[in-house]
Amino acid sequence: MLKSLSIKNYALIDELEIEFGTGLNIITGETGAGKSIIIDALSLVLGERATSDEVRSGTEKAVVEGVFTISGNRKVKRLLDAAEIESDEEIIVRREVSQKGQSRAFVNDTPVPIAQLKELGDHLVDLHGQHEHQSLLRPETHIDLLDDFGGLETLVRNFKAAYSDLNRELSELKDLISKRDALKEKRELYAFQIKEIDAIDPQPGEIDRLEAELKILENSEKLFEVTMKLYELLYDSESSIHDQLVVVRNQLEDLSQIDKSFDPLKEESESAKAVVDEITRFVQSYSSKIDFNPERLEEIRERLGALSMFRKKYGGSLEAAIEYREKIGKEFELAENFDEAIHKLGANVASARTGLSEIAERLSAKRREVAERVTRSIVGVLAEIGIENAKFEINIQNETYSGEAAELRPLVRLGKDFYETTDKGFDSVEFFISTNVGEEPRPLAKVASGGEISRIMLAMKTILAKSDRLPLLVFDEIDVGISGRIGAKVGRSLKNLSGYHQIIAITHLPQIAGMADVHFRVEKSVKGKRAVTHVARLSEDERVLEVARLLSGEDVTQSSISGAKELIGIK
Repeated sequence: MLKSLSIKNYALIDELEIEFGTGLNIITGETGAGKSIIIDALSLVLGERATSDEVRSGTEKAVVEGVFTISGNRKVKRLLDAAEIESDEEIIVRREVSQKGQSRAFVNDTPVPIAQLKELGDHLVDLHGQHEHQSLLRPETHIDLLDDFGGLETLVRNFKAAYSDLNRELSELKDLISKRDALKEKRELYAFQIKEIDAIDPQPGEIDRLEAELKILENSEKLFEVTMKLYELLYDSESSIHDQLVVVRNQLEDLSQIDKSFDPLKEESESAKAVVDEITRFVQSYSSKIDFNPERLEEIRERLGALSMFRKKYGGSLEAAIEYREKIGKEFELAENFDEAIHKLGANVASARTGLSEIAERLSAKRREVAERVTRSIVGVLAEIGIENAKFEINIQNETYSGEAAELRPLVRLGKDFYETTDKGFDSVEFFISTNVGEEPRPLAKVASGGEISRIMLAMKTILAKSDRLPLLVFDEIDVGISGRIGAKVGRSLKNLSGYHQIIAITHLPQIAGMADVHFRVEKSVKGKRAVTHVARLSEDERVLEVARLLSGEDVTQSSISGAKELIGIK
């Protein structure tokens, strides 16, 4: 419900705050006082379009802020969670509009896009202005209202799950068929590439290994020459390093016999001799293994040349070529087994479609049962509120699918026929109405009379009250074109409806105003040579006077006061 609405610098409103109550909130006031401005301001925090014209002249920006209690409103909770907006039992929704027409929106001080605010507003308030786009006039909402009224949530949820399952199976099947068709064209190419890659048989890291071996073979003469010179220098000459180190070691040993401080140096000389001996053994062994092999040299050069062209053709590296071979190998193998795989997925699709169709048939039958109950009830309520000759129908249609490839679409199948389907079933639901004798019912969206629309909405809301989850209903000028006698009936309907919803209604009829749980009067005055709109919450005595004024005009009489008390229920 809406706890409070704060409005600043908006149209004729300087600054005001309205504390709403539960039940039926009535707003009255003279024509032009600014009653509809309050509803327009509420529309602003619900995400409706904003313009700079709404900003009070001489101010920088208009600010409208609504405080809503959202306890039990699961849809709003889900939207807030998805937007990562923290909330408890209340949310504060704020809209700011600058003189330049720039608009900003906040929920609990978190900036939100206007589209997101609009989605949130659709789950907080149902606003019925004479010329507003009303939820019940949108045919796409009718199926949800019917399901809510019939308590079909579980069946609808089961259908959505089955619909999702069928779509998933169809997606896999279509992907496989698409691959099969694509592979038919590529099969010969893949066969050639597999043969070519297998003929080369590239190995990971092969180029690095071959290049290292090539470098050695190309420099084998130099390697042999240098290693032989090293061997001679280290060991096989008259003044070899090995022999010189032996002399050094012996002399250090003699010195250490005299002075023990030479002992570390003697050990170092032993280590140096060991290192030289190790190098000598290595170069001698290496030199003996050097292979002067021109055939192997040519073989490596040819292999590297072939691999160089090969890797350019298949991804720029041997690893990429090896990965590509693995990929096309799997697809080529799959191409050999497509029929079996497609047959298996086709069976899965058929099974999923059968399950979906069974749920769809049950859901459609339940909807038709619920539609009969709703139709009778709404006609009765319309008669009570002055539309006595109304005909109301809930049109449920099923459209067969006449296109191609029905087996590959998420359709319901009954017998041999396929039906157009959404995630809500294969029914299309639309409300039809006729309010005059002799006229056939036609789509509710085409009903033109503002007064009739409001009463039709009221009738539907009265019937759907227990199932419709929107916590707040707003009726702007619901009494347009109706008499006092009918007004009393409308007032009683609003009163009954307020047992299920918080209601805000603007009215000129005392018969409706008398039903209020909370009554506000809107007045316009002049402040500093400018018109300003004020809103006052009326006490019981003030309510009596306001309803009496609605009965008799500005000259309130004792009889009008008595009539007002009777309407309000004061003895």
